[in-house]
Amino acid sequence: MALLPESPGCYLMKRQGDILYVGKAVHLRNRVRSYFYGRDHTPKVAAMVEKIDDFDIMLCDTNLEALILECNLIKLHKPYYNILLKDDKHYPYIRIDEREIFPRAELTRRTEKDGARYFGPYIGANAVREVLEVLRQTFPLRTCAAPPDPEKPRRPCVHHEIGQCLAPCAGRVTPDAYRLIVREVIAFLQGKSAPVLKRLREEMGEAAAGLQYERAALLRDRIGDIERLLEAQRALSTGGGERDIIAVAQDGLDAMAQVLYVRGGRMIGGDSFALERAGDEEKGEVIANFLMQYYGDTHPLPQEVLTQALPKDAEMIESALSERRGGRVRLHTPARGEKRGLVLLAEKNARDALEKRNARARESFERTRGAARALADALGMPEAPRRIEGYDISNTQGALSVASMVVFIDGMPSRKEYRHYRIKTVVGANDFASMEEVLGRRFRRGIAERDKRLAEGLALEDGGFADLPDLVLIDGGPEQLAFARRAMHAAGGDVPMFGLAKCLEEIWLPGAREPILLDRRSPALHLIQRVRDEAHRFAITRHRSLRAKQTVRSRLEEIEGIGPKRRAALLKRFKTMEALRAATVDDMADVPGMSRAAAEGVYAWMRKGGEGGKDHGDSP
Repeated sequence: MALLPESPGCYLMKRQGDILYVGKAVHLRNRVRSYFYGRDHTPKVAAMVEKIDDFDIMLCDTNLEALILECNLIKLHKPYYNILLKDDKHYPYIRIDEREIFPRAELTRRTEKDGARYFGPYIGANAVREVLEVLRQTFPLRTCAAPPDPEKPRRPCVHHEIGQCLAPCAGRVTPDAYRLIVREVIAFLQGKSAPVLKRLREEMGEAAAGLQYERAALLRDRIGDIERLLEAQRALSTGGGERDIIAVAQDGLDAMAQVLYVRGGRMIGGDSFALERAGDEEKGEVIANFLMQYYGDTHPLPQEVLTQALPKDAEMIESALSERRGGRVRLHTPARGEKRGLVLLAEKNARDALEKRNARARESFERTRGAARALADALGMPEAPRRIEGYDISNTQGALSVASMVVFIDGMPSRKEYRHYRIKTVVGANDFASMEEVLGRRFRRGIAERDKRLAEGLALEDGGFADLPDLVLIDGGPEQLAFARRAMHAAGGDVPMFGLAKCLEEIWLPGAREPILLDRRSPALHLIQRVRDEAHRFAITRHRSLRAKQTVRSRLEEIEGIGPKRRAALLKRFKTMEALRAATVDDMADVPGMSRAAAEGVYAWMRKGGEGGKDHGDSP
């Protein structure tokens, strides 16, 4: 969670790759954290949080962009936990139809292909109405719905009397003069608001200097409304079109490419791609290589690709992409305007993705190789251990005693190297003697295989037991450690070994009078805890499996006509009493060595005999 940025944006909650929910936030870190650390969730949110196993984010520059991007993503993915919207009526626009003789600026909630100009969407109708009021004071366009009729002039309304309308209905302004003002309004709505804002600020200063504080405050609020209204609204462009926006971020070693997708004028998502060993190359060359690899058979090509920098062979790449698409593809690096803002937004997301990747890499190193190096320092070893082996014993009052050996290589579990041992020479619950037996067996076999492979010139890493550990972890205190070391030395081995006592997580070294206590937040302690816990899990899982098989075997001995071979075959097929109890006569008769009569006998015994058809709580 600490890696989440303090930025506006959208988050996509997922389960097994499926999007459960799309939300927006002014502060992504706080909002996403609230799902996993907050307690006062509604039943709906609580049910969703239980299903989340991953999430993605998309950064935006403003809360408005995040709001509109959220809407686009919801419509695209239709997440289960989102309220699905029917249309765009909740987003107001300003409409100006220049085909009219005397156009007006009006609020609308729908955009249509009717030849008019639409500006928006905007955050709320109240803000739009407030700015329209400011527009009327600065640009006195008509506000009445009925179009003026030059042949039937009317008496001017009160808006003309107070200077908020040029009264085209009364013939007080010519169409050409009126159209000049319309063009100024359009320029203002397109973001060229500097002249108006300058004038309002001047008026605010004059009002404040003249002690007209109420008017100054009103003008201040109107300036704020205009600035919020005219935020760069890159998340949705009513001009339509489809394009991809590509930018890269570099850190001197690697690079991260970010692609934003705009379809039908809507930003619908984005992806990031790590580019290893491209951190010190020119951005144009990195983008050139990315373009040719990315736009293959799987990614559709849009009509336009906006890039952070143009490669040297831009024309040749543009031709190649056009041929792949079967139509014109335009590469373009915008220098200003809305498209430039899109490129900057892609660059912002690329930097964030690269920082997260690097942070994950640092965290992974600290948990693995870095933790091994820290452990070596704590134990006084000259080098970090490559191969760490952990051992544990599991039994039930001395019965079915087993030992586990787990292997961590470079701080990561190597499960293919895990091994189980059945205790052969120890009777009863004697973990000390059991550990001595296991370590002796492991090192005798390992040393013999190592010597053989060395003589044959073979790699030790491919020889199973021949790859001896660099460090051994024993689950226990100094007594368990002493037994284990004695067995290792007797077998001819001599590698560093230590014990981990569970009570206070104390590290015991051979011959030490006092244990080593590592900081609870130490990566070295976390590593050996993972090794210890994995050894315990592996041992107890094997013990439970043996106990379940022993239970099945002992109960099957009660059935007449089921000898050792049939018991072994039934045990191999069904493994537990629950599975055998759920089997049909046909299932049992299908087991090798079982006859129909024997299967019927087992089936009848399971329901009328010793089992009585009840669940005895056998463990698998």
